Amino acid sequence: MLNVLNLYGLHEGDYTLENFGSGLINTTWLVIGKQQRYILQKINKEVFANPQLIDDNLQLIEDHIKKHNVPCTFVKPLQSHMGKTMVYYENEFYRLSPFIPSKTYTIVSDVNVAFEAAKQFGKFAKSLSELNADELYETIPHFHDLHLRYTQFLQAIKSGNEERKVQSEKLIESLQRHVIIVHKYDDIVHNPLFKLRVMHHDTKISNVLFDDNNNGIAVIDLDTVMPGYFISDVGDMLRTYLPPVSEEETDFGLIETRDEYFKAITEGYLSEMKHELKPEEINAFVYAGKFMIYMQALRFITDYLNYDVYYGAKYSLHNFNRAKNQLRLLECLVEKEEQYNSIVQQVL
Repeated sequence: MLNVLNLYGLHEGDYTLENFGSGLINTTWLVIGKQQRYILQKINKEVFANPQLIDDNLQLIEDHIKKHNVPCTFVKPLQSHMGKTMVYYENEFYRLSPFIPSKTYTIVSDVNVAFEAAKQFGKFAKSLSELNADELYETIPHFHDLHLRYTQFLQAIKSGNEERKVQSEKLIESLQRHVIIVHKYDDIVHNPLFKLRVMHHDTKISNVLFDDNNNGIAVIDLDTVMPGYFISDVGDMLRTYLPPVSEEETDFGLIETRDEYFKAITEGYLSEMKHELKPEEINAFVYAGKFMIYMQALRFITDYLNYDVYYGAKYSLHNFNRAKNQLRLLECLVEKEEQYNSIVQQVL
């Protein structure tokens, strides 16, 4: 990695490296110098088939922010000696970014943190609302295409592991009963009242930087910033902030949706985006959670039926249990849908 740092003018002996963060996709190091710190990342080519598209998107975003004087903290990768913000070295792609003194979270256990995170993602979306989403590349094609994910699920039922199909029969039937969520997604994609926007697509809590007082500073990890619908960002927040436990939890009785966290997410996001979203979009606020939770459940069970080739598995029932976890979360959200729709209107 020191050879990579040389390409940015950082010399061996002046800096040390430590593994950094909890991300599962890219490999990340903290670069420590006597006076400055940086974040060095190696891009995962298995996930991002063309890493250059990430760099192209970030350049478009930076140009837009500068041209329109958008009040947004944008963590931009640094240029190498060759004037590139992404370097290619020994068949790998790297980038170097300034380190911003801050703190991050891996779980949401404070309602104020949920509010601040939602506000930051709302601010990010609002700051790019005038940028034509069609100008950006899809860094992961069909990433949040629920129709495709359901089609893959049906294919796995046909061609997946026979023993696992039998063992998953009840779970598969339960998921198929929620197919109306797919129909609603198809309606949204073909509805001109749902604007194609520049969305983050990965709004987990660890992608927000906070100061010591838990005020949001900035949104990070912009690799998945690409064209999409607001349901992707809101849905991922609802999926990951609402329950008190993660998708790894196997005591399904612990899974619930926390009302105060739903209100905090709604207040935080709409404090920035309520004048950007059309009424039809706002009416789909709760649906966004159903959309994302259901899609993740489909992806887990599809992977389980297909021998765990995508997510991998730490034990034989890992993806099966993840799918059951998400199905239970979906059921909890559906039970409170009417109540949560009322909260959205109260916040407005």
